[in-house]
Amino acid sequence: MNVWIAVIVTGLGCYALKFGGLVMPQRILDDPRVRRFTELVPVALLTALIAVQTLAADGPSLELDAPRLAGLGAAVGALLLRAPFLVVLAVAAAVAAGLRLAGL
Repeated sequence: MNVWIAVIVTGLGCYALKFGGLVMPQRILDDPRVRRFTELVPVALLTALIAVQTLAADGPSLELDAPRLAGLGAAVGALLLRAPFLVVLAVAAAVAAGLRLAGL
């Protein structure tokens, strides 16, 4: 039951956050500090998600997952080649899956 409470509370929080953006006065949204914040938050969140998914924690130590790390490297290479985002995701997934299939 605790899981369902967490799911419901999280859903309500997400809804409230979205609703807050809709009812926010335009003068606040036009503030350069708010605009800069909203531009940088997705980058920070995506970086945090990548770090969490690439590194696995085993107690107090971090373990590198070789296929995920190789997939991250392939994604960086694709980004340096200016590939579209979906291509970057496909390349990273293909490299990680290929290494897992090879037994690494």
